Amino acid sequence: MKKSTQLLKKYYKQMLFVRRFEEKCVELYAQEHIRGFLHLYIGQEAIAVGVMDALTPDDSVLTTYRDHGQALVRGVSPNAVMAELYGKLEGCSRGRGGSMHLFDAATRFYGGSAIVGAGLPLAVGIALADKMKKQNNVTVCFFGDGAVAEGEFHESLNLAALWNLPILFVCENNLYGMGTALELSESQTDLVKKAASYKITSSKVDGMRVLDVAKAAKAAVAEIKKGNGPFFLECLAYRFRGHSMFDDELYRDKKEVDEWKKKDPITLFTNELKKMKALEELDLQEIEEEVSSIIDEAVLFAQNGTLEPIEDLKKFIYATEAEDE
Repeated sequence: MKKSTQLLKKYYKQMLFVRRFEEKCVELYAQEHIRGFLHLYIGQEAIAVGVMDALTPDDSVLTTYRDHGQALVRGVSPNAVMAELYGKLEGCSRGRGGSMHLFDAATRFYGGSAIVGAGLPLAVGIALADKMKKQNNVTVCFFGDGAVAEGEFHESLNLAALWNLPILFVCENNLYGMGTALELSESQTDLVKKAASYKITSSKVDGMRVLDVAKAAKAAVAEIKKGNGPFFLECLAYRFRGHSMFDDELYRDKKEVDEWKKKDPITLFTNELKKMKALEELDLQEIEEEVSSIIDEAVLFAQNGTLEPIEDLKKFIYATEAEDE
């Protein structure tokens, strides 16, 4: 089916927006406006864009601490995301979560988590609630290949299969769990086989090609909404930056990174647009300027935001101090 120009423009703009937003974050981090941990999604934009296009506003999303891309594409306000990175009250988590804990109930974006694999059991709970309430929603859980080694992965897939839950498990396989290559941590590197062992329908897709991801995600969501239980989608991708801003990247060869950069999802999609003869219909410069304007506004919003007063230090803390005997 031929994609409309409007949809193609949406995909391009969303991928470019995530890329430029994070490039601005790198700049702001170097200037010490953003502090703490910062994990970049650069190189994996096609996954968030392709998967999110398959969802409705009633579906739920959980992700990892590499969560900027999913949050922005899901519709979380760029102003609120940037303010969160700045640690301001106007942030989507009131400035208390930072980069790894973006959260927005309005878009059913139930956040990133600093713990590897932590979103998996939460996704099982949300999907179980939807099923018990007879709501035909899908819960999407993004996680990396490193999470496959965690107990939560196996426990969550097992329960999802046993209870026939409406979950789309999206494994963003970028070949490295922090600084450890997949083949050094997993005896079985074909991750689809792991999910299939729990009798979960599974498939693999090129995570650098947004049209392929979108097609695979829509097919998966359609199966889930028919009542056919959970689905596991492995998206093969590559992060172009280090694991975090503190990563010296001593574990992988620069030539490997350069080879993967030839498969840049934005470049690949631009080439596909040329083949479709759709490129001339899209004013790429206009999109670039529009994206830049939104990001500039987000930065200004964050800079003018409010720092939480010291009196609120114990606000939202529910554990009480033990009294001295």
